[in-house]
Amino acid sequence: MFQDNPLLAQLKKQIQETLPKKEGNIKATDRGFGFLEIDNKESIFIPPNYMKNVMHGDRVVAVIRTEKEREVAEPQELVEQFITRFIGRVKLIRDRLHVVPDHPQLKDAIKARPVKGLNPELLKEGDWVVANLTRHPLVGDNKTFFCEIKEKITDSNDKIAPWWVTLAHHDLPNAEPAPQESWSMLDEGLEREDLTALPFITIDGESTKDMDDAIYTVKKDDGSFEITIAIADPTSYIAVGDKMDDEARQRGFTIYLPGRNIPMLPRELSDELCSLLEDEKRPTLCCRVSIDSDGVIQDDIHFFAAWIKSQGRLAYNNVSDLLEHGQCEGWEPNAVILEQITALKGFADARSHWRANNAVVFPDRPDYRFELSEDNDVIAIHTDPRRTANRMIEEAMITANICAGRALQAKFGMGVFNYHNGFNPEKLDTAMEFLTNAEAPFEKEQLLTLEGFSALRRWLNDQDSTYLDNRLRKFQAYSEVGNKPAAHYAMGLDVYATWTSPIRKYGDMINHRLLKALISGQEPSQTPDDNVGEEIATHRRSHRMAERDVADWLYVRLLKDAVKQETVFTAEVFDINRAGMRVRLLENGAAAFIPAPLIVSEKSRIECSGDLGIINIDKIKEFQLGDSFEVKLAEIRSATRQLIAKPVKQFPATEAAAADATNEAEKA
Repeated sequence: MFQDNPLLAQLKKQIQETLPKKEGNIKATDRGFGFLEIDNKESIFIPPNYMKNVMHGDRVVAVIRTEKEREVAEPQELVEQFITRFIGRVKLIRDRLHVVPDHPQLKDAIKARPVKGLNPELLKEGDWVVANLTRHPLVGDNKTFFCEIKEKITDSNDKIAPWWVTLAHHDLPNAEPAPQESWSMLDEGLEREDLTALPFITIDGESTKDMDDAIYTVKKDDGSFEITIAIADPTSYIAVGDKMDDEARQRGFTIYLPGRNIPMLPRELSDELCSLLEDEKRPTLCCRVSIDSDGVIQDDIHFFAAWIKSQGRLAYNNVSDLLEHGQCEGWEPNAVILEQITALKGFADARSHWRANNAVVFPDRPDYRFELSEDNDVIAIHTDPRRTANRMIEEAMITANICAGRALQAKFGMGVFNYHNGFNPEKLDTAMEFLTNAEAPFEKEQLLTLEGFSALRRWLNDQDSTYLDNRLRKFQAYSEVGNKPAAHYAMGLDVYATWTSPIRKYGDMINHRLLKALISGQEPSQTPDDNVGEEIATHRRSHRMAERDVADWLYVRLLKDAVKQETVFTAEVFDINRAGMRVRLLENGAAAFIPAPLIVSEKSRIECSGDLGIINIDKIKEFQLGDSFEVKLAEIRSATRQLIAKPVKQFPATEAAAADATNEAEKA
């Protein structure tokens, strides 16, 4: 009516100009209404009729008024649109195209049309598509949301949808780089030592094809070790600025998803020419260093280029069985390979002992591996513990990366360095409150030093409960990557620069080129710019989210019958917020949410404190971070790939609540 009457419209505008306005983010609910979340944590109610003009996550300016004795917000100006490009499913309403965004809080169908060149007849109900939001009700004269379908991802019933949809969602490639007709080694002016006669060994998973490290170990009479770590050398085929180099940088990493990987480099490089295959001569970059009997890295760090030939393609489980049980059924190494395994085990034990007493060693956690059928159904999930052979290779790679960090720091003062700053300065005082209450033997000034922070991490590892450890992680800084050397507090190391996975990480390729300059005495062909850390962090974040998203999808498929079967799982609490707690099912690694109402139905009895990491029921602490207990799945939400769980332990209703329930039943 206002739109049709200019006087009334003008009057409305004048009234609204006198009303207060506030800026905030839209928070939608399942019941049509929403809230304007102000930055200072204030929430203002948005009625359903106003919510039609906004979307969950939009940042808006809203007029604040009182309606029916309640303060409400009416969004009027769009500050920042929550989505532009999005993934969704086709919905046909009266034979007209719509798209429903694939997001837990975005459930309304948006009117749509395909871009020019995309045949609308190819789009069926439920198909997965990429779309761009082109019209918003708060912008211009628009009255409704509208989007354009940019491309079809896959059919609605395609079993490979979890992978294709997730990759499209994170705007990641779904195939390896295109192959080249041929590959030739570059003339880099490097002299390569011929080490093909030495018995280098590789230890990897049984299905691994891109083997990028081989090791040769010598144990000396005085109990010390000399280890030579040879790393595959893709930069001997790829020059800086080549098309392949640009694509590798754009990809950043090999993408690892449950059931499949998408290489950063073409497979003829990653799986063949550069892979350190048994009995195949390969170009490598090597680090040779001495380790004394106490596990201390000596100063004789030597980087050089070489040709090697692996003499043993070994598997983690076989080597672990041999070392843990004295034999491996169906496999027995020859004397030369056995000597290498034994020497490498001795080296790893020495280094592990040193790190446990002088740096930081993380508690072992298992890896979870999906087993898929040929048509991409989930058959099972396997729990792979961290075994002896895994730890041996881990110690060798950590040693190699410490050596690279020291060498690059000394020669260039730059490189691609991993670092960690310990506690977030803004949260250190809060962390100290927890430590003081726990009677931890540390002062604030200690925790600002690498030695003090490392000592705290070792002290936490010795505690009976993981609660304090889990709580303090909330106050730590994030691990970062930069082009200047810096300490890695989380590992307890003064410097750390990875170069051991150049087939899989572009940052390692950069460090390879710097190490080659160190070896040859020439100027580096490539140096890391100021953006390298942010670039790597962005890639790593999107890859981790993609891996998690595919896993969530597969868990929903795997556990589809668990609710009906009332399967009992052991769960560990890893997050608590005001709405409930998040847990990990230890049998399979799945994450599930336990809402507060499924713990105890009476809202007044339960208090979920994210700040303290505890849940109180009737003022008594019942759950805290790190606790393990039995749960059952209460609901599986296939559309949003969420698992909802509830504790097996029951918290009976109070007498007052029971009486209220009885009264309500009698009224009914």
